Amino acid sequence: MDSRGTKRGAEKTEVAEPRNKLPRPAPSLPTDPALYSGPFPFYRRPSELGCFSLDAQRQYHGDARALRYYSPPPTNGPGPNFDLRDGYPDRYQPRDEEVQERLDHLLCWLLEHRGRLEGGPGWLAEAIVTWRGHLTKLLTTPYERQEGWQLAASRFQGTLYLSEVETPNARAQRLARPPLLRELMYMGYKFEQYMCADKPGSSPDPSGEVNTNVAFCSVLRSRLGSHPLLFSGEVDCTDPQAPSTQPPTCYVELKTSKEMHSPGQWRSFYRHKLLKWWAQSFLPGVPNVVAGFRNPDGFVSSLKTFPTMKMFEYVRNDGDGWNPSVCMNFCAAFLSFAQSTVVQDDPRLVHLFSWEPGGPVTVSVHRDAPYAFLPIWYVEAMTQDLPSPPKTPSPK
Repeated sequence: MDSRGTKRGAEKTEVAEPRNKLPRPAPSLPTDPALYSGPFPFYRRPSELGCFSLDAQRQYHGDARALRYYSPPPTNGPGPNFDLRDGYPDRYQPRDEEVQERLDHLLCWLLEHRGRLEGGPGWLAEAIVTWRGHLTKLLTTPYERQEGWQLAASRFQGTLYLSEVETPNARAQRLARPPLLRELMYMGYKFEQYMCADKPGSSPDPSGEVNTNVAFCSVLRSRLGSHPLLFSGEVDCTDPQAPSTQPPTCYVELKTSKEMHSPGQWRSFYRHKLLKWWAQSFLPGVPNVVAGFRNPDGFVSSLKTFPTMKMFEYVRNDGDGWNPSVCMNFCAAFLSFAQSTVVQDDPRLVHLFSWEPGGPVTVSVHRDAPYAFLPIWYVEAMTQDLPSPPKTPSPK
C-alpha cells in the first residue's frame, strides 16, 4: 500500500488554534494483517550517514571506538563450547534501565552533523527521525499477540520525531523481571563477547566483564514509500572478512536461541523469533544474523547463519507465517497516519500513539511533561541555526 491511500487526515484544513487548546485527536489505524497484504512497498537501500559510540559510563562519543570485530571460532575446529553463564552475576555491569534516554544520543549526533547531511538542505525538514528499534516494533505489529507499545511524536522544524514510551505494562514486567530472565538477557550479551574481538584479526577475550552500557550505533538514511527516514540502531560487530567492507553490508547481528529438537519447535521459531530477527536486520540492511543455539545448561555448541534476505523462505509456505510485505505496508501506513495527524510544529506538543494487541492504533494529545521528549538543549541549538531577520542597528 503506498502512502496515497492512507493520508486520511491530509484533507483537514489547518486552523490556527490558541496555544493552550490541544488539537483534536485523530481517528484510529487498524492493524489487521489482511488489510496490508499488497505488493512490497518501495524501500530505499539504507546508507550509513555516520556512527557514534557509548562508553562504559554510557557517555557519548561521535566515533567508532565501541565497534567490535566478528571473530567466530575456526570452522575446521571442534566447534564452539561457550559457557554463557560464565561471569554471571559477578562480572556483569547492566545498564540502568530506569534512565529514560529517549532520542538523546541520536540527537547529539544530529546536532553535530546537521550542516552536512546528504540529501542537502531541506532534506531533514521532510524526514522522520527515530530509533531502528521503534521501527522494528511497527514492522512486527500486525503479527504481535503479546506486547503493546506507545510512540510519542513531535514535529519540530518540519521533521517528525518518534520516541518510544515505556507502557505501564512493560514497566511492571521490567520491575518484576524473574531472575531466570535476567540471566537469559546476560547470556545474549555473553555470546557477543565470545564472538567478537576488540581489533580486526585478534581473538575474543571472554574473561572481562560484560558491560551493557557500551554500544556502537550506526546512523542510517532510507526511505519507505514517500517517507524519508533517518534512524539509528545498535550494531553488534563488523566482519573484517565480509565480501564488502562498506557499511552496513559488513555488519553482523548476533543472537542466541534455545536448542530445538522437534519440527514443531522449529516452526514456532520461524514464525515468531525469525520475524523479529528479520525486521531488526532488514531495516538497517544488515545482511546476516549468526545464531548460537544454547542447551538447557547454558552452553552454545552450534552456530547457524541466517541471511536476512532468506528468512522469509522458512515461512513462505506456512499458512500461519508472516509476510514481509504486510510488515512494511503497515509501517508505511503508520508513518502516513502519523504525518497527517501531527500537523502542528511545536516541540512541546506530543501526539501519543498507543497500541494493544487485538485493537487499532489510537492517538491522544499532550503538552510538556511527562511526554515531551525533545530536550531544550536540542531545540535551542536548532533554533539558533535559523536565518533570523537582519537586526536594525540601534541608534547611537
